[in-house]
Amino acid sequence: MLGGTAEARALASALTGHGVPVVSSLAGRVAEPRLPEGEVRIGGFGGPDGLARWLAGERVAAVVDATHPFAERIGASAATAAARAGVPLLRLQRPGWRPGPGDDWHWADSLGAAARLLPALGTRVFLTSGRQGLAAFAHLDRLWFLIRCVDPPEPPLPPQSEVLLSRGPYRAADEAELLRRHRIDVLVTKDSGGTMTRGKLDAARQLGVPVVVVRRPVRPRVSEVTEVNDALTWALERVTGWPGEKSAPAAR
Repeated sequence: MLGGTAEARALASALTGHGVPVVSSLAGRVAEPRLPEGEVRIGGFGGPDGLARWLAGERVAAVVDATHPFAERIGASAATAAARAGVPLLRLQRPGWRPGPGDDWHWADSLGAAARLLPALGTRVFLTSGRQGLAAFAHLDRLWFLIRCVDPPEPPLPPQSEVLLSRGPYRAADEAELLRRHRIDVLVTKDSGGTMTRGKLDAARQLGVPVVVVRRPVRPRVSEVTEVNDALTWALERVTGWPGEKSAPAAR
């Protein structure tokens, strides 16, 4: 399991509940990650060749890529490595967000493109794109930024900024209060999807705040599902012959 998301943790829990050995691989970018059930491996594999060797050496029966929608590098490595190792691969990816009535969304293809949109939209920015890639906004010295991330970001940062270290989930009412308190007039987010951080979008709609949304990167085309239960069925069929069998052999 290539994990780090809530969906990955839910799937790991479900699989271990069926007696299936699971190794969850985390990138190690968060200092204190929420750990899933089962065995946990932290750190990279050395690219697709290293991952392919690990899959073969561990006799892995199936791989689920349940990483963040913006984990572009590991997604590409997983597709290449699984093909080389002859291991079936499934991507478990939550659906992206979609604007609704009353939303004022502006789509961008990258963080750099998002930064170019900001001067025309506002002067006080709530930046929720994570701590990676903040250099794209560092030249915007006439704007003020509230930067929210889990771990402290590294420079360069925008010269006028405040860092808020926090971890979701977030309620819409709390997000609206945060926007009011900091007089936010534009929000920046990646199209992460899911419910844990959607509250900021609901708050922005409520307050009439425009939102810059960074599109998801294009990832290799592999079999994909959006629901944990569908991924569970796929994995059990490949590891245990489920639903015919109830006891699961070792996956490695």
